[in-house]
Amino acid sequence: MKLKNRVLIVSSEMVPFAKTGGLADVTGALPLVLSTLGWEVRTIMPKYRVVAEGRFNLKNSLPKGSSISVPIGEKVEKGSLVETVLPESKVTSYFLVHPGFYDRDELYRDREKDGDYLDNDERFIFFARGTLEALKAMGWKPQVIHCNDWQTGLIPPLLKTVYSEDDFFQEVATLFSVHNLGYQGNFPPATLPKTGLNGNLFQPLGPLEFWGQVSFLKAGLVYADLINTVSQRYAQEIQSDPEYGLGMEGVLRARRDDLYGIINGIDYRIWNPETDSLIPYRYSRNDLSGKEKDKFELLKKARLPIPSRRVPLIGIISRLADQKGFDLIAEVIDQIMTLDLQLVLLGTGDEKYHLLFQKIRRKYPQKAGINLTFDNRLAHLIEAGADIFLMPSRYEPCGLNQLYSLRYGTIPVVRETGGLADTIQDYKPESGRGTGFVFRNYNSQEMLGAIKRALFLFQDRISWEKLMLKAMEEDFSWEKSAEKYIHLYQKAMAKNG
Repeated sequence: MKLKNRVLIVSSEMVPFAKTGGLADVTGALPLVLSTLGWEVRTIMPKYRVVAEGRFNLKNSLPKGSSISVPIGEKVEKGSLVETVLPESKVTSYFLVHPGFYDRDELYRDREKDGDYLDNDERFIFFARGTLEALKAMGWKPQVIHCNDWQTGLIPPLLKTVYSEDDFFQEVATLFSVHNLGYQGNFPPATLPKTGLNGNLFQPLGPLEFWGQVSFLKAGLVYADLINTVSQRYAQEIQSDPEYGLGMEGVLRARRDDLYGIINGIDYRIWNPETDSLIPYRYSRNDLSGKEKDKFELLKKARLPIPSRRVPLIGIISRLADQKGFDLIAEVIDQIMTLDLQLVLLGTGDEKYHLLFQKIRRKYPQKAGINLTFDNRLAHLIEAGADIFLMPSRYEPCGLNQLYSLRYGTIPVVRETGGLADTIQDYKPESGRGTGFVFRNYNSQEMLGAIKRALFLFQDRISWEKLMLKAMEEDFSWEKSAEKYIHLYQKAMAKNG
């Protein structure tokens, strides 16, 4: 019988175990689909406090009394390994246990000091090298180790240097996925000896050196067999433009033949108005009546009046930060609120935007529903009940909410960047082509113009419904993306074999 191909997906967060952003959605969904396509998939992440043993029925992976030893500089840290199965799958998920490093309130940030944990370097040195030691301890050898973001960036250089003579890891290939180049894992020079990597790698412009710091992200970019990011446009942007490349554009250009873009899929078992258990009324392309009912429920939830005539409702679900375009929104928010529309916002982020939207709520109580929190049920209701979804990002590696919006018939207004450019086509009234409203330059007036174009079409009920139905036809299922990942795994295996 032919053996299955084997891949280990390594990530610092993963749905349903722990999440701070889209990385967790990707690494939680991709393994499920890969396993249905004939691959043996296993995953590994740290065992944070939030990964409750009782809830996930964790059990020991190693023989009783055995442990994993990881040198970090002059000391040796010991950990253990537990496992469970990803819900509704046969995918084994491992968790690296080290209470001193991971039994904390947050994944990366010190809540009391309002900043990153000061020992994040050691925490993720332990995770990277501990992952390799765990594989040896279990005797399970993947053909590909799929690393994700800076927290796993040391795995490729460790394999190419420290473990290069280890028979166990011969012909093990690596793929390094960059979900957001803005998070780089840069640490002071004192981190270098802790990694176990040769000091020569920290020479100026060397594989680990980035503006005088040790960069875990750069290490992964330099040493991985192949690299991908989460949209084709973003893969181009980060090589060509310092605004997107954030200092790494030279490294990425040097690896351009090994750099690919794959759009994230979405899980239509969760994000589908026909089956969504978190919305009051379900609906489909064949019967849109539930969407109007969800809109009324959303207005009530947001404490907004239900208008006596047809008025468009704009939804926003986002981290409140400049990267997400909130500086543009801030410039023209009063102009937006004078238009014939209502607005519902859900999100948390920078304090300046909390203060801004609190002010907007007071100033426009009949038009603005502001929710400065995270609420998954409300997020689903906004996708279902809003008419328009606003996502004017400065940069967006992939983006997921615009994809959710398409499936729910909620028309996106987006900036032409990264994954937004790859997934939303600008509506052309003369042909009826397009799936949303796109503006090119990072400019508040251009954004306002795109909103106004959407509002104008909304008044044409027949044309708007045609646009909704076209949006709902779009297919961004994980099956398509997973097949592209398999192609990269095979390329990495061939390159490394």
